Amino acid sequence: MSDALIQDLKAALGERAVLTDAGDLAPVLEEQRGLYRGASPALVKPASTADVAETVKICAAHDVAIVPQGGNTGLVGGGVPDGGVVLSLERMNTVLSVDPVNLTMEVEAGAILATIQDAAQEAGAYFPLSLGAEGSCRIGGNLSTNAGGVHVVRYGNARDLVLGLEVVLADGRVWDGMRALRKDNTGYDLKSLFLGAEGTLGIITRAVLRLYPKLQSKTVALAGCGSFDQALELFHMARTRAGDVLMACEAMSGFALSLAEKHVEGVASPLEGRHEVYVLLEFGSTDPNADLPALMEAALTDAYEATVIEDAVIAHSGAQSEAIWKIRETIPEAQKKEGGSIKHDVAVPVSQTPEFIARANALVADLIPGVRPVAFGHLGDGNIHFNLTQPEGTDKKEFLDHWHAMNEKIHDLAASMGGSFSAEHGIGQLKTGEMARLKSGTELDLMRAVKTALDPENRLNPGKVIPPKDAS
Repeated sequence: MSDALIQDLKAALGERAVLTDAGDLAPVLEEQRGLYRGASPALVKPASTADVAETVKICAAHDVAIVPQGGNTGLVGGGVPDGGVVLSLERMNTVLSVDPVNLTMEVEAGAILATIQDAAQEAGAYFPLSLGAEGSCRIGGNLSTNAGGVHVVRYGNARDLVLGLEVVLADGRVWDGMRALRKDNTGYDLKSLFLGAEGTLGIITRAVLRLYPKLQSKTVALAGCGSFDQALELFHMARTRAGDVLMACEAMSGFALSLAEKHVEGVASPLEGRHEVYVLLEFGSTDPNADLPALMEAALTDAYEATVIEDAVIAHSGAQSEAIWKIRETIPEAQKKEGGSIKHDVAVPVSQTPEFIARANALVADLIPGVRPVAFGHLGDGNIHFNLTQPEGTDKKEFLDHWHAMNEKIHDLAASMGGSFSAEHGIGQLKTGEMARLKSGTELDLMRAVKTALDPENRLNPGKVIPPKDAS
């Protein structure tokens, strides 16, 4: 059957669009952290929506699953196939149009996020989605996982940046919802079904993105605090003074920063002395006359006089801003070099982030003596990456054997505080068990009803997001 499938795909899309060589398949079969490796008879690279639709129809005729894949930068195994055809959107990578008056952009799903940011900038506008993998991740994957990033505090998640979609459905039909409207009260908001669905309900092929006025200036600062409680108070004070000018508020423990300094060349704290917690603030304005450094200085002065911060520095050049951001962005890379790590992408209400971190620190210390928590993340929206580094002098494998047990404890804690066990990384296959464990039966029934309605044969990215019925 595989031979017939390949022949039909090549006849429809062309020889060059269907790859079966092991060397071509290898990069798309493994998740970047190496947690999952899959199998697939073919990698298909369509050049158009019509090609995607034809691929879906052919795979349906052969009863073969399809796994959509963007830049393969996910962290939960959502793009790893289990025998199905991998459908890569990388050839569909065009920025189709930009409307600087309507502040919208039409793009194909394979467009790289950084390319979209640049196209908006060139048109005198701004696309605010920003994350560490923006140089290689693709917008279809960003939308399919409802990516977050560093500017959620001001602009929201990926789903908040979408006005319209084009989607190929499980039967090969194409839904054209490419509407550039901010008001459209004509029935169900169908696009929301596909945002965050990780390719399990349909394959996003095009999107209408929401743009914003171009920023004329930015200012970045790094502050040192004595605790996460003080870090939260700094966020509150900065937001009160700056309002929508506040674009990002990132927090990182002192240990997290020390790892970046230890393992990443060129990373160094610009502050004197050491602090329990560091907070990165970024202000941005569309007003060319806005004096952001003065506004930042006033906010930090208020915080210092209130004994909320211990020290702070404001960047006075683009290079200094990049150096501060580099500290935050290289923490995951640095943690890898320190040894085994168990990771959690959780969210709690913003006001409860210090309590969550304190309780999580105590919990893991009891379970694994000597474990080294690496807490960092998006303080402004309550998304904390509560990662754990193995105790010094211990066996890596033995430590990683605690992964699932530790996940359950941390996820239970987040849930007990009204939080989420997946804030921005998605579910994929890594967290389907937690879906079964922590989602209510009613919520899972609703999700399964939607899945059955749109993909009754379970051909689109099977085994991801929704746990099997008998698992709940």
